[in-house]
Amino acid sequence: MTTAPGQVSVAQEGLRHPLDPDPARATKARAVFALGLLGLLTGLFIGGVVPATVALQLARQARREAYSSGGFLTGGAWLRRGERMAWAGLVLVAVTVVAVVVIGVVRLAGAPFGHDYPANMD
Repeated sequence: MTTAPGQVSVAQEGLRHPLDPDPARATKARAVFALGLLGLLTGLFIGGVVPATVALQLARQARREAYSSGGFLTGGAWLRRGERMAWAGLVLVAVTVVAVVVIGVVRLAGAPFGHDYPANMD
């Protein structure tokens, strides 16, 4: 039963063609999650920048593939969690870099500048 020309009836929306593939979880979604977790865990050690950026690049590819698959690739929740953890890892890297720079500047400011000659020398 349709209400206007061109609309599909409600009863036909649930039917699938027998040759359509079964929905499957995208393997890149798991990789994004794992790399995001690794980036989050190693973010304070500056090494988290590499897995976090790889996770964000893979997430872009996975979203593009999921969109083009027409709904047959799942794993959007894994992608979102992995992206959030990757961004958190990058934030931890930035915080660590800023802290190291501030500590370095403070130590440099406290160190004597130039030569420190003895008091009996002109």
